[in-house]
Amino acid sequence: MNIAKTKLESVFKDLPEQVDTEEVMYRLYLLEKIETGEADIQQGRTVAHDEAVKRLSRKWQQ
Repeated sequence: MNIAKTKLESVFKDLPEQVDTEEVMYRLYLLEKIETGEADIQQGRTVAHDEAVKRLSRKWQQ
């Protein structure tokens, strides 16, 4: 997944002066997942809430 440079700049701008590598990696990971989710929504790859509840209920009852 490609992330726009401007979004990366905003992530780094919001970081404190002293930050560990894990925090940076976590924020980049989170940004990637959000971008992926937004792309899925735009392409219609969604599941209705009721269907998600049914799927999860079946999964956890096994």
